[in-house]
Amino acid sequence: MTRLTPADLEAARDRLVPDVVADGLRVLFCGINPGLMTAATGHHFARPGNRFWPVLHLSGFTPRLLKPSEQDELLSYGLGITNVVARATARADELTPDEYREGGRLLGAKVERLRPSWLAVVGVTAYRSAFGERGAAIGPQERRIGSSRVWVLPNPSGLNAHWTAATMAEEFGRLRSAAAGDLRN
Repeated sequence: MTRLTPADLEAARDRLVPDVVADGLRVLFCGINPGLMTAATGHHFARPGNRFWPVLHLSGFTPRLLKPSEQDELLSYGLGITNVVARATARADELTPDEYREGGRLLGAKVERLRPSWLAVVGVTAYRSAFGERGAAIGPQERRIGSSRVWVLPNPSGLNAHWTAATMAEEFGRLRSAAAGDLRN
């Protein structure tokens, strides 16, 4: 990967990053919003130290560790990526409550259109803010969006010290098992 300068990253602020989606996915993973590294590269979860790609592999969703630049391979596994809020920022705390609520509304419409079996929001605070569910916790939710079920996963950011890669992989693995069970029914 080309070395990005602070100016390159700042130039990526507010940029939009295309979703990696298709109709009828097994799991549509949903980040909070793109970070500046993601926006600068065009690859989701691109910041070094973000544990999304290692955890996806450790949990058994992918047969090998994918690089962010290989994100389109997710579609062959029935997986995709989107975000609650589309615009890129340096930190999620730059987003307003209105942006989260509007992001939740737009995400709901996207999920109804794409019909994934599961929407997996990575970040309980983002889920609570987007959908107004203050008491939500990590794990499967009562909420459905159309026919899609919802699961909240821990945020894979390296800043989330409450979860290790191993404990995140266990939670991602619980979702993977639930999604695999859907295929047998």
